[in-house]
Amino acid sequence: MSSEGTVELPDEQATIALAEALKRELPSDVAGWTVLLAGDLGSGKSTLARALIHSLGHTGAVPSPTYTLVEPYALEGGTVYHVDLYRVADPGELHFLGFDELDGGLRLVEWPDRAPDLERAADLRIKLDYLGAGRQAQVLGLSERGRELARRLVEALIQPQH
Repeated sequence: MSSEGTVELPDEQATIALAEALKRELPSDVAGWTVLLAGDLGSGKSTLARALIHSLGHTGAVPSPTYTLVEPYALEGGTVYHVDLYRVADPGELHFLGFDELDGGLRLVEWPDRAPDLERAADLRIKLDYLGAGRQAQVLGLSERGRELARRLVEALIQPQH
């Protein structure tokens, strides 16, 4: 079975359901995982990131890291680093961000296209696109464990558990 699939997200609730399914498929210890969230402005990247962070146990606000670039969340399963690269002009800026020091947690990266080399070291890429009034998510496993997670995630979303 392919490690890639496309899932329709007709509304915000479906995007939240995608985040909850992703949480169920991730290991309980999220350290060392990198999930890339790609898509145009307003496509749902931040909605997906917020929903995942909440499903992992965070109960407070989840501000966009557009200006801070990185927002850390210390959670039971490990630290989640919500990273927004929208304002990064050069991939070399990741070094000054201390990006390599974030590998002890789950790196949830919006706008990964600003640093194309990230894809080589990432586990999963979710690309959100407009689809009529809703969205669609293309899920792609990038590492061996990411391909397995993508397969399970797409299966869970296409055949939801009752």
